[in-house]
Amino acid sequence: MTPVDDDAPPGSPAESLALIRQEQDKATRTIALNPLVYYVPWGLAWLIGFWLLFLRYGPGGRVYVDLPGWLPLVCLFVLMALAMVSTAVASAVRGRGLAGRSSWQGSAYGFAWFLAFTGVGMTMNHFAELLPEAERGLLWATVSVGVVGVMYMTGAAIWLSRDMFIFGAWLTVINIAGVAAGAGWHSLIISVGGGGGLCLLGLLLELRYRAGRRA
Repeated sequence: MTPVDDDAPPGSPAESLALIRQEQDKATRTIALNPLVYYVPWGLAWLIGFWLLFLRYGPGGRVYVDLPGWLPLVCLFVLMALAMVSTAVASAVRGRGLAGRSSWQGSAYGFAWFLAFTGVGMTMNHFAELLPEAERGLLWATVSVGVVGVMYMTGAAIWLSRDMFIFGAWLTVINIAGVAAGAGWHSLIISVGGGGGLCLLGLLLELRYRAGRRA
C-alpha cells in the first residue's frame, strides 16, 4: 500500500492561494463573534419590549392595547436577559481562541458595560422618584439607550469598526429625537429604529461576510 503524504505542498500557486484563503476564513470565523448571535437577540429584545411599552404607555398616556401594567417591562427585561446570556456564551466561546491584547480588550470593554450601567442604575434610582411616572420611565429609557449608543461608538474606536460607530451614532440621534418627541413616542422610535436597526445590522454583516467568502 502506497503511503499518502498529507503534508505535500499544493500543486500550483493558485492552489496555494486557495488554501491560504481557506485557512484565513476558518481562523476569522473561529475568533469573530457571529453578528447574528450578537445583534439579533438584542434587536428582538428592544423591538418587542419597547413596542409593548408603546402599546401600553403611548403618547399622552394613551393605551393602545390594555395590557397589564407590569407586562411590557417584564418582557423587556426577560428578553434582554436572554440576549445577555446569548452574548456571554458566544463571547466565551470566541475568547477561547484569543490571548494577549485582544483578550484584554474584550474583557475591559465588557467590564466597562457593567460599570456604566451600574452607575446609571444607581443614579437613576436616586433621582427618578422626584419625577412623575411617565417622565420617570422616559428618563430611564433615554439615559440607558444613550449609554448604549456611546458604548457602541467607543467599541468602534477599539476595534476600528465603522459599522459599530455608524450604529452608535444612529442610536444617539434617534434617542435625542425620542426625548424631543416625549414619552410614548420614544418607545416607538427605539423599538423600530433601535431594535429593528440592530436586527438589520446583524443581517447585513452576516450577508457581507458570506459575500466575502464567495468572492
